[in-house]
Amino acid sequence: MNKNNNITNFNVSLEYYKIFYHVAKSGGITSASKALNMSQPAVSQQISALEKQLGVSLFIRSGRGITLTKEGSLLFEYVERGYEEILQGERRLSQLLHLEAGEVRVGASDMTLRFFLLPYLEKFHQQYPGIKVTVTNGPTPETLRYLEEDRIDFGVVSSPFPESINQNNISYTDVREIQDCFVAGRSFIQYRNHMIDLSELENLPLIALEGLTSTGRYVTEFLERNNVTIHPEFELATSDMIVQFAKRSLGIGMVVRDFAKEDLDNGKLFELRFKQRIPPRHIRLVTSTKRPQSLASAQLLELIKS
Repeated sequence: MNKNNNITNFNVSLEYYKIFYHVAKSGGITSASKALNMSQPAVSQQISALEKQLGVSLFIRSGRGITLTKEGSLLFEYVERGYEEILQGERRLSQLLHLEAGEVRVGASDMTLRFFLLPYLEKFHQQYPGIKVTVTNGPTPETLRYLEEDRIDFGVVSSPFPESINQNNISYTDVREIQDCFVAGRSFIQYRNHMIDLSELENLPLIALEGLTSTGRYVTEFLERNNVTIHPEFELATSDMIVQFAKRSLGIGMVVRDFAKEDLDNGKLFELRFKQRIPPRHIRLVTSTKRPQSLASAQLLELIKS
């Protein structure tokens, strides 16, 4: 046989519980009134109203002050936790609003992180040390997928976007130009300072990145539009390794110029010059149009854009 439990549902103002908390915490009406910036009679009236609404005495009043009843102690155990959680929430919210706390999730490739984003992260950390910045490292297609899945707040990628990416929910800003190039070491010195045709690449040992990278896809598609098909002799995991192979004349390296800049400047490598110039690309900031940015994320984006 089922029996209905007769449980009283109280509709008590949270303001009453706030006053109850301060009275119980401080152990007196006087101290509570100072903390609440209220008169002592007003505090007493609110406590009496709470007791009346709950139908139970919460305090034992005596000449030495007031103490909690057994029922009052039970209630305070829960009110204390709840009220202090609210206060903690307010403190955390205030920290977020004043950029003293929070988190920014950024997606970036090795290239965009190293040659663009890193100085901004350093400056942002100096200005807002309380904000946690997490960086998810991955190529452009992966970063764009993370953005769609809300695993990052924004991404720093290289153009162009892969055709498979749905751009309807993406907003982007081009922030810096980058240039793809072919670099070589001393064994290929005969090509230095000579304008050559792109078709020459079909007869040279090439070194490229492995996998479906934005750099590889972009340059390969450009060459195909110029009726040139390449078959790299080496496919390596990183652009830094391509530069090392090229310095040892193991082939012609296909990289973004930034990776080889130091060795180009000191003469250990030189850049092949072609009659048909490879069009430059851009580093892009990408955000989702489906979600607003947090204050911390918006601040980092503003720092980068400015």
